[in-house]
Amino acid sequence: MSPRPETLSAILAAHAARDPQRCLVRFVEEDGTRRDITLGELHDQALGYAAALRALGVAPGDVVILVLRHAPAVLDAFFGAMYLGAVPAIFSYLTEKLDPAVYAEQVRALVAQSAARAVITFPEFTTTLVRLLAAVDCRVVSTADVRPHPHATDGVDIAAQVPDRLALVQYTSGTTGLHKGVAHSHRAILQFVDAYFAAFPMTREDVVVSWLPLYHDMGLLAGLLMPLVAGATTVLMSPFYWVREPVTLLRAIHELQGTLCWMPNFAFNHCVRSIRERDLAGIDLRHWRAVFCGGEPVRWDALERFAARFAPYGFRRRALLAGYGMAESVMAATLVRAPGPPRVDWIDAHALEVDRRAVPMAPNAPGATSVVSNGPPLPGTTVAIIDAEGTPLAQRQVGEITLSSPCLLPAYYRRPDLPARHDGVLRTGDIGYLADGELYVCGRQKDLIIVGGRNLHPEDLEAIAEGVPGIRPGRAVAFGIVDERLGTERVVMVCELRDPPSAAPVRQIDRALRRAVLQRVDVALGDLRLVDRGWVLKTSNGKMARAANRQKYLATFARTAAAATAPGTASGHDAHTQPR
Repeated sequence: MSPRPETLSAILAAHAARDPQRCLVRFVEEDGTRRDITLGELHDQALGYAAALRALGVAPGDVVILVLRHAPAVLDAFFGAMYLGAVPAIFSYLTEKLDPAVYAEQVRALVAQSAARAVITFPEFTTTLVRLLAAVDCRVVSTADVRPHPHATDGVDIAAQVPDRLALVQYTSGTTGLHKGVAHSHRAILQFVDAYFAAFPMTREDVVVSWLPLYHDMGLLAGLLMPLVAGATTVLMSPFYWVREPVTLLRAIHELQGTLCWMPNFAFNHCVRSIRERDLAGIDLRHWRAVFCGGEPVRWDALERFAARFAPYGFRRRALLAGYGMAESVMAATLVRAPGPPRVDWIDAHALEVDRRAVPMAPNAPGATSVVSNGPPLPGTTVAIIDAEGTPLAQRQVGEITLSSPCLLPAYYRRPDLPARHDGVLRTGDIGYLADGELYVCGRQKDLIIVGGRNLHPEDLEAIAEGVPGIRPGRAVAFGIVDERLGTERVVMVCELRDPPSAAPVRQIDRALRRAVLQRVDVALGDLRLVDRGWVLKTSNGKMARAANRQKYLATFARTAAAATAPGTASGHDAHTQPR
């Protein structure tokens, strides 16, 4: 057998030359219709995009941003840019909930920061982008203008590409702020894939089923690139279609003989809560050999409920696996080895919170809490726990998680002000501990709010509040609260009113801020508290004390916080008012 090619583009070209009629992707459209995409078809379409980009002056190494909704054109454009030696970056597409003007400004800022040479989009968005990008040296390509043609290979030399050249840029899921670009070479991605397959082999016979968006690292790697390398088939369905009808995931696994799937924690709860029993008639899940939980903290109750709910349909608990990682390490850094389920560590909650130690307890003992294992490190990756001074900690001592790996990026793309690692080590900002060689994640030092696998920056939410009339500037704070029912976090905001509540149009301010957050970042506030002056806490140097404000919120609203985070519940308007 000939050695595997050293770049992702060469791997696709080699597969297409060897077996052009083999199905690589079974694409599920937003309306549920399916379309099979063969290796030969994707190869030809990618060549067409490569030729179109080259004709516009795009050169190897240039960034090409894809502003495309869930459609086969995303795959064509992604590999087309890669075939040319350019660097594709998939950006989240405009949804009906987002403000088009805000979204367009995000695209403009991203193009400027990345120095992108081209943006590929659908015809209906082309005119807007042409006008928006008129002042920058960036061409806008409509998918309607790209066609495969006989001379598509002119100037496209896939074999000449080298593994140390950048393969892609992935922009971390922020909100309204400047997104951080995670750029990886072909070599780094393939080293990661090899390490992952050493821990959990994927074979040519596997069928991956994924609803994760391709602009998410887990969606792109697990849903597309890893199956490509393995020669497996992948089923890609629209995230919006899955959210509306989560049973479609199980139907695809049943009908298309799916074997592997990756999901964040909230998706397990969504399936359990939202799939009706009558919709499961005839479904057989016995060939589902692994479902990986990652992308946000793993909760054992969510995995247990999922396993119990779908056991009558052939799902086996040993198929439950979990891992920890981030885009900066390509995707994963640790992984529970099959067979599952992951280990569960029952520890003393008081010792964890106060002494920063993971002290084992009996599961039913008073004060015991569970933490799920994310498994041992992948081959070639080192995981360590350090204290605030950077000193390594012993087993079962809780501190910041650090990673070192040949796959780690050295710095964010075109952001020299944001080094990703120091002396080869990435400080993740997450906290956890090691026990028997496995990683247990407890929470985050950083202030990111993770909702359904999305990283929301509180500064961006607070900036939105600044623009709402009636809210006191600089006195809005945002943080996350775990919602046990949903298995993910809800966003909480506490904002001081500019005027006393008795004189302020509280209901109008409440509605205006909720609407602004939904339109600009596509997330609904779990709870909003409009409070008197002096409520919000800041540090001595004027920075927002988010952890302290979160603690104050829980202490002040302990009786009503659970009710306030229920869907459809409005906020209270001051520190002493019950939710309306």
